[in-house]
Amino acid sequence: MNLVRATASIGGLTLVSRILGMVRDMLMARFVGAGFASDAFLIAWRLPNLFRALFAEGAFAAVFVPMFNRRMAEADRERPGEGLKAAIDFAGQILSVLFPFLLIFTAVMIAATGPIVWAMTGGFPDGGPEKFALASHLTQITFPYLALISLVSLLGGILNSLGRFWVNAAAPVLLNIAMIIAILFFRGSTAVETAETQAIAVTVAGLLQLIWLIVTCRAAGVSLKLSRPRMSTDVKRLLLLIGPAAVGQGAIQFNLLISTSLAARFLPQGAVSYLYYADRLNQLPLGLIGIGVGTAILPTLSRQIGGDDHKAAGYTQNRALELALLLALPAAVALVVSATPLIRGVFQHGAFTPADTIGAASALAAFSIGVPAYVLIKVLTPGFYARHDTKTPVRLAVLAMLVNLIGNLLSVLVLNAGFVGIALSTAVSAWVNVVLLWWALHKRDHMRLDDRFRSRALRIIGASAVMAGALALANPWIDPHTGRDFWERIIALTLLCGGGAVVYGAAILAFGGAKLGEIRQQFLRKAK
Repeated sequence: MNLVRATASIGGLTLVSRILGMVRDMLMARFVGAGFASDAFLIAWRLPNLFRALFAEGAFAAVFVPMFNRRMAEADRERPGEGLKAAIDFAGQILSVLFPFLLIFTAVMIAATGPIVWAMTGGFPDGGPEKFALASHLTQITFPYLALISLVSLLGGILNSLGRFWVNAAAPVLLNIAMIIAILFFRGSTAVETAETQAIAVTVAGLLQLIWLIVTCRAAGVSLKLSRPRMSTDVKRLLLLIGPAAVGQGAIQFNLLISTSLAARFLPQGAVSYLYYADRLNQLPLGLIGIGVGTAILPTLSRQIGGDDHKAAGYTQNRALELALLLALPAAVALVVSATPLIRGVFQHGAFTPADTIGAASALAAFSIGVPAYVLIKVLTPGFYARHDTKTPVRLAVLAMLVNLIGNLLSVLVLNAGFVGIALSTAVSAWVNVVLLWWALHKRDHMRLDDRFRSRALRIIGASAVMAGALALANPWIDPHTGRDFWERIIALTLLCGGGAVVYGAAILAFGGAKLGEIRQQFLRKAK
């Protein structure tokens, strides 16, 4: 497998999805704003999104992909040519257990929506019973998305194992398209009605994604059959591993849930929305880089470790870390230094006011300090999952979540730092998680930073510092143009982001943090 090509394939489609997501959020900001209806919708969207990140995409892929690959490799050794069939039979067993569980779980969660939303928000003390009732209603509408996206993740895991990364990476595009169409053509006359339309679009999008994966799986010769649920040895093993993996993979999502809950309980109306809009920009590098590299590295590491080729595994991990830092560090610097013009240019129009820009930009600058950490977590955890160790990342993630919880409580109840303190605590806890993950891998002799990584990391830091200076000089000239008409916004943001990228690219080549020949060779080389 070519790591750069695979990452580029996943990242490219994720970029399309994230651009459409930005369009969706711009429309949300315009027609719903940052207040009563948006806070309620974002709580409703947070719940299925949390479970999706924990059990569907994150934990399920982390456990299922190595098991699927190992089953395929073992069967091929015993019966050459039969590996894929054996692996698909294993996936069919998982589907037969997963499907009825999802139906029951979804029904229970919809029935218990009221108590769950109250536990998250304390009944919205700042918004009253009307806001709580709206959040509960919208949550009932959005929750079926969890069941649908879990089935999508099963099929996507199979295609990832077969090297067809692009199919699963393209599925989120359908979510954003559905929500954009809903808000453009089916929105109501009020913010509340528009929020309800968005909730309906979420579940419709889940159905569209499932249909897409079923069709593409069949085109690839993969067809799963439902049978009587049977707790085979492999199914039991997957279920034992998936719980710990959910906690390990979901550390960031748990931290966001804690942050959202505290903001809903203790901070003024709009705080939940400020954190959301800031996190939308903050999550761009994670989606484009972290998920791309993490998804691409896992099947390769599983095969290398399974074949006792630990030297190759170490090389793969070092190059993944190098690629992640090369892309994530400048992204973090740009989001911190230019937070205000970015938020103003993307969101400030319609119901989203200049005061909302200041609030969301402050949260973005604090969140973005953790951008490299969010990405590195996705790159380091495959080092555990490829060895079927899901418990260690859980223990370390729990420690990081405790750091986040303590930081959030101090920020809100003691230091009066508000939502900015909440965002900063989330970033700090992510760095704690990275340090703990690296220390555990290093202690077991599973991770050694090679000389190339050490040398290039210093050069990447230097190039990022040069870009930071250039952006700081450009901000006063660009910012006044980001709050005007559409095309002036586009030109201003293009100059800001494009100029920063050009400065960083020139600096990274000048400092030797990356070599043009190596990059060209990676894209031209055929995947193995």
